[in-house]
Amino acid sequence: MLTDSERFAFEPRRHHAFASTGNAYDASQCDEAIKTGDTLIVLAEQVVAIAMTWPFAVTEICGKLHALSAPRPGETLTDLARLLHVRAADFQHAADIARRLGFALDPQLVPLLDLPAE
Repeated sequence: MLTDSERFAFEPRRHHAFASTGNAYDASQCDEAIKTGDTLIVLAEQVVAIAMTWPFAVTEICGKLHALSAPRPGETLTDLARLLHVRAADFQHAADIARRLGFALDPQLVPLLDLPAE
């Protein structure tokens, strides 16, 4: 039996897989099961994204999802996350999923991420 410490020693994450980035965009607009900060995955297009009002990719390829603007000088991942109403942990998680799948990350996002050595 798990103790309370063991049971709550992780952070649950929601992943949603789609056949296309167009499907992912549409679903993020009308499917109430998809919450801000959830991870969107489109294997066929090699895209991993974060759900919000304007879902955006953390991968180099964004398909029909939004791409991030270049970070301002001195902007941190926390600053960017706050502006987009998500958490820095959402970025880290989505980027980790993308890397594990072998998808190229958005190059302008890479300097902001705390990535483990490959």
